[in-house]
Amino acid sequence: MRSRSVFDYAGQTRTIAELDERSRADGFWNDAENAQRAMKRLADLREETGRMDRTARLLDDAREMLELFAGDDSADAEVDENIAKAAESIDALEMAANFDGEFDGHGAIVSIFAGAGGVDAADWTQMLLRMYLRWAEAKGFSTQIVEESEGEEAGLKSVTFIVRGRNAYGMLESERGVHRLVRLSPFDAAHRRHTSFAAVDIIPEIEAGEYGEIEIKPDEIRFETFKSSGAGGQHVNKTESGVRIVHLATGLVTTSQQERSQTQNRELAMNLLRAKLVQREIERRDQQLTELRGERQANEWGSQIRSYVLQPYQMVKDHRTNVETGNSGAVLDGEIDTFIWPYLQQRKTLAAG
Repeated sequence: MRSRSVFDYAGQTRTIAELDERSRADGFWNDAENAQRAMKRLADLREETGRMDRTARLLDDAREMLELFAGDDSADAEVDENIAKAAESIDALEMAANFDGEFDGHGAIVSIFAGAGGVDAADWTQMLLRMYLRWAEAKGFSTQIVEESEGEEAGLKSVTFIVRGRNAYGMLESERGVHRLVRLSPFDAAHRRHTSFAAVDIIPEIEAGEYGEIEIKPDEIRFETFKSSGAGGQHVNKTESGVRIVHLATGLVTTSQQERSQTQNRELAMNLLRAKLVQREIERRDQQLTELRGERQANEWGSQIRSYVLQPYQMVKDHRTNVETGNSGAVLDGEIDTFIWPYLQQRKTLAAG
């Protein structure tokens, strides 16, 4: 099958054999962190080659059906179904081939900040949170809210959450930028049309020990505790389980308040700090600022990457690729692959050119 050649089936099969052999060697688990990363890589490769094998079988079955039952309507219907499934699988494999960046396979740490627009912007921030959580759920990814700051009247001033799943960062980094909403405001007594903005920032999640050059010394950080919201942000705890970490050398601040114990929040806040420090180091070392985060733009007019118009008509448009759809409800329910895939294709074309 040609697609298995295009997607380096032979090379991936060799890597699987090498990793499998390493995993059976004495002392493999002595370095638990490296062993876990190797096993994750092995599982990912097996999943991908397994998809190639299943796709090849679908096409082989279709060819045999055509040869044996030419002109049979029921056979033709089965052939069409197999070809449709194979085409969908090949599309997915093609998109997976885009994720060859250093961080693409990592989880994503997503932060959303309300911008211009007052209470509507805070509500818009909460709507975007729901959109991304629904998208992650449909992908079978896990999510974890780390910190959220409620708006004064409604919605959220800001929220940070983690999305974990294969190539989560590789897909979601396309969402980095300013998102603009136009609608009839539910907070305006006159029900006038309002425009509001929210900024989305994405950084890759970094596991402890993954980048040994990043060392966080105890005397470089200050821990602060505070009374935090309970699970889901609905109730205030009587104990100070929320944790804020200040990195004295850089001024970076991370916060976690959603877990019930201070220990869990402290660990999450440290993970966020580690990710931010790794990001800073790589930007300094390799000057990859535009690749990792893009240019930080003003959270207001003229800077948006995507517009969501609910009034006077329905349209969501990505201003980088010019992809648009009139089904704004589906987009806000998490169907954002419509915009993610064209962006990734555009990025790959620009990089190749």
